[in-house]
Amino acid sequence: MRAVVVTSFGGPEAVEVVETAVPEPAARQVRIKVAGAALNPVDAGVRAGVFGGAGKGLGLGWDVAGTVDATGVATGWTVGDEVVALSYGIDKPLGTHAEYVIVDADAVAKAPASVDAVHAATIPLNALTAAQALDRLALEPGQSLLVSGAAGAVGAYAVQLAAHHGISVTGLARATDEEFVRSLGAAHFVSGAVAAGSVDAVLDAAILGESALEWVRDGGTYVGVIPQGQPASVRGVRTDAVEVSADGARLAELVALVDAGVLTARVAETYALDEAAKAHARLAEGGLRGRLVLVP
Repeated sequence: MRAVVVTSFGGPEAVEVVETAVPEPAARQVRIKVAGAALNPVDAGVRAGVFGGAGKGLGLGWDVAGTVDATGVATGWTVGDEVVALSYGIDKPLGTHAEYVIVDADAVAKAPASVDAVHAATIPLNALTAAQALDRLALEPGQSLLVSGAAGAVGAYAVQLAAHHGISVTGLARATDEEFVRSLGAAHFVSGAVAAGSVDAVLDAAILGESALEWVRDGGTYVGVIPQGQPASVRGVRTDAVEVSADGARLAELVALVDAGVLTARVAETYALDEAAKAHARLAEGGLRGRLVLVP
């Protein structure tokens, strides 16, 4: 099969498409024939060496949508099931940017019925990150939350999820994104200055750090999206950061919300697997609304 890897760090030119053996599932694992796999900033970070791993061949890709192709024992899944999954890990020989991928059975959920596999491939990493970040915030209905990067992949899911749970959401994004962010359920929108101490909590999907912390009231909560990357606490504000974890049961809940029209899966562009380097170059240009998806 073909798979996307990096064997040396660098820019998009470091991305390689190689031929490798089709992996075999062990107990409590399934093999998925990949129909779509989103490209995320974490993949660019792995490619650039941000997370280390020099001297190894590192597989890229965390999101997958496709069809169960083979199973180990005790998986609960059947060959032919259409599924989505999160393949967690920055230090793995093969990721989801491949024709086949092995994932733990408990990381898998049934694919949404309302969108195709390309759109479904944008759900696992970003929606789970948003949901697990909101868990850490532990807000009650009626409390106020500012989401930075509200038009981005994680931010948009966070706005929709928070609004769905009765939280008063302010979306921070470019002025040109106001209509979109309000359509997600944001009660308020800002594109410039934010009043200090004006919200109960911030979910910092735009990685603004200390400047975003200023917007939280005394004793409020800040959650970032870079593991262990939160700013130091001030004014009694609790600071934390989410590190996404694979969770098939939670992913199934998020898929149900996609099918219910609560969550919106967005695709910016698609690329063939052999065009992975071109997709990385496009990601580096920025300005995307929705995810790039590799289609084997």
